[in-house]
Amino acid sequence: MGTGSPGRVWRTYQVPALVKAGFRVVTFDNRGIAPSEESAHGMRIEDLVADTAALIEYLGGPAHVVGTSMGARVTQELALARPELVSKAVMLATTGRPHPLASTLNRGERALAEQGVKLPPEYAAAIKAMLNLSPHTLEADDQAQQWLDIFEYSASAEPSPGVLAQMRMDRSRDRLADYARITVASLVVGFADDRMLPPAFGREVAEAIPGARFVEIEKCGHYGYLERPDEVNRTIIDFLTGVNA
Repeated sequence: MGTGSPGRVWRTYQVPALVKAGFRVVTFDNRGIAPSEESAHGMRIEDLVADTAALIEYLGGPAHVVGTSMGARVTQELALARPELVSKAVMLATTGRPHPLASTLNRGERALAEQGVKLPPEYAAAIKAMLNLSPHTLEADDQAQQWLDIFEYSASAEPSPGVLAQMRMDRSRDRLADYARITVASLVVGFADDRMLPPAFGREVAEAIPGARFVEIEKCGHYGYLERPDEVNRTIIDFLTGVNA
């Protein structure tokens, strides 16, 4: 999962579709998300990669690995560091290098949390919706209100020490040149209206990885796997099963 999100988010749409397609599916909470170790003292992307590798080994891997946003970066680094554990890799809404806008937003969100600044929940919900969802998702009043209600409810909770540790991880390295050494069959999916990590960044990752495929899905934003789950699921399953490979 991405920064601050628990593994159960996958269970809404992706897990049922993958199970129906015949896969055994495991989701987990990254380091920083309770009840996993919160590591409030700090963490590195390498720690998340090692955690994922240890879980795959424990389960008797190798395994297909699917990640989104921060989880996609973990997937890329795992495919590079431990290719024997990854059968196929799927990265949603990803990047291989820092970008000024995303970096500044991350610093700003950290500053708000560290200084104890609490935005009004209604305002925080509206900002989160505009940053993470496609305008197409928000066109219908009732659908927009449902999303805003969800975001407003979650905005009332303060970031945990573990989530803050995830937010503080170093994201300053350009890794695109290193990804030329990835040998795992890879799929990169970009979401056309993603303001957080525009699809051009994912295309760069796909171009860096030898033989990787890139698919751009329209009318969805950073949360594309929740906004257009049927298309996202079909894209993932077709790749994992070899359809249109």
